Parts: sequence; structure tokens; C-alpha cells
Amino acid sequence: MLKQRTLKSLTRAVGVGIHSGQKVEMTLRPAAPDTGIVFRRVDLNHPVDIPVRSDTVCDTRMATTISPNGDPNGPRVQTIEHLLSACAGLGLDNLYVDINADEVPVLDGSAASFVFLLQSAGIELQNAPKKFLRVKKAIEVRQGEGKRLMWARLEPHHGYTLNFQIEFDNPAVSATGQQYVFDMGSGQYKKEIARARTFGMTSDIEVMRSRGLTLGGAMDNAIVVDDYRVLNADGLRYDDEFVKHKILDAIGDMQVAGHPLLAAYTSFKGGHALNNKLLRALLADQEAWEIVTFEDERQAPAGFAELAPAW
Repeated sequence: MLKQRTLKSLTRAVGVGIHSGQKVEMTLRPAAPDTGIVFRRVDLNHPVDIPVRSDTVCDTRMATTISPNGDPNGPRVQTIEHLLSACAGLGLDNLYVDINADEVPVLDGSAASFVFLLQSAGIELQNAPKKFLRVKKAIEVRQGEGKRLMWARLEPHHGYTLNFQIEFDNPAVSATGQQYVFDMGSGQYKKEIARARTFGMTSDIEVMRSRGLTLGGAMDNAIVVDDYRVLNADGLRYDDEFVKHKILDAIGDMQVAGHPLLAAYTSFKGGHALNNKLLRALLADQEAWEIVTFEDERQAPAGFAELAPAW
């Protein structure tokens, strides 16, 4: 049986929220089978649990944000996508995330620090079948026209692949790889995707800060690009780090489904909002998906049984 996974022990992280600039303390704890990933705001007078599901997403501007029942006026946790991406990359199903602020710490701007934290706690197999959300028919969402057109699609596939293409009006970004295809069954998430950092243009950062956003952003947790070049002294971690970060984000955004996907995901210029729109369109069509398990690991897609071996 392909089994669910959780942590062997708890682990902690301290950092700042990239948008809020607040200091954040976070504790990652094991959870029972079929719990899913649940954020717990422990700083409130009465701690509030917020499960990661498509219907708890309340905001997708600049990041993916969740709140109880998706209430935009309720307690929230924002910028969850990098941690969720790491969980997906390591095959983690069940986890409690205790957090004392409304934003997950950005750490180094990628998922690599979260991968390290999760692996240092150890990964444990649980005596329950791992559940996948299998896409049964193609679903596509589109937005804009002409140069503003962006779209995202999910199609049936015995495995999980992500194909992303970016297009930014910036010479520094355009000089790097614009398209990348990643297979989640390859076992290469940690090496090929996890280290890709979030990025921003200097012109956009100034506008966002005037609106109270990216207050915690800095050169040590993001790639900063002006009109012509990357400003970080150490340059890029990958030749195609920009598009790889978009794949990292997409992996985290799609993990909001509550189960790992069996699908082929393709996106052209998409982002958090379009990813959530795609997921909601999928789940709204009862004939487009099903929940499956694998009693025999050999029937699972290649590489999935080996993904993030239990330590």
C-alpha cells in the first residue's frame, strides 16, 4: 500500500513575513492520518485552526492566503505556497503548522529551507492509504486578451507533471529560460525546484511598499531585478530560476486541493489567482476528478513510492 506521511517529530522556524515584515515563529508538528495540512493561529486568544482546502482560500493577490471557510474578514494565514510546495515535494500528507502571526516566514525566499526543516524532523509512514486527486477530463481557465492573455490547464495523466511558460517585459528575465517542464515523480524536486527564489522588479517593489506590501523583502530572501539586470551579488541559483519559482509556487497552490494531484498541469503566464481559479473550476465539476488510492505500490505512477523516502 502506498501510505500517507507525516513528520516523526516537531521542528521550528523563526523568520519574517515577506509582506508584513513581522517576526514569525512557526512550529511544524506531526498529525494523524487524514488530517491534511492544518494551520493553527496560536497567537489569538482562542487558537483558530485553518485547514488547507480550496474553499478556505480567501485571497490570491501576491500570495495564497487562507482563513476559516474562506472568510476575508476572519483570522488568516498568508503566503502559504512555499511551505505547501515543500510538503508536496516530500510527499507529506498530514501536518499541523502552529504560527504566531498571519504570515508564513519567507526564510530564504524559496522552499529549500522548508525542505531542510521537514527532513530534519524526519518523515514517517502512516498506516493509511495515501489519497490522490486524479483528474479525469481536461479543465482550462483563461484570463485577458492579446498580450494580457494568461491561461492554465489540467489534463488527465498517470503521474504529476508541471509545464510553465513565463513572459515578462524585462531584459534580465527574458535572458533566462522562459519555459520548464517538471515531473514530480522524478525525485528531483529538492535539486531542481526547491531552491528557486521569489522575485520582484524594483519598480513594482516601490509601488507595493507604498501599499504596505513586501515590507519584509530583502536581497537575502528574494531576487531583485531592475530594468536591465539581477541586483543580487550572488546572481541566480539556476539559469532558469524565474520560471522554476513559478513552478514552485504552482506546486504549492495546487496542493490547496487537499491531496496530491494526478494530472498534467500547464500554465502560460499564470499566478496564484489563476491557479486557484483553475482548482475551483476542477472541483466544481464532479465528473472531472476522483479520489484514488494504490493498495499495490507498483500500480502507482513511477517514482511516487520513492518520493521523499521515510527516514
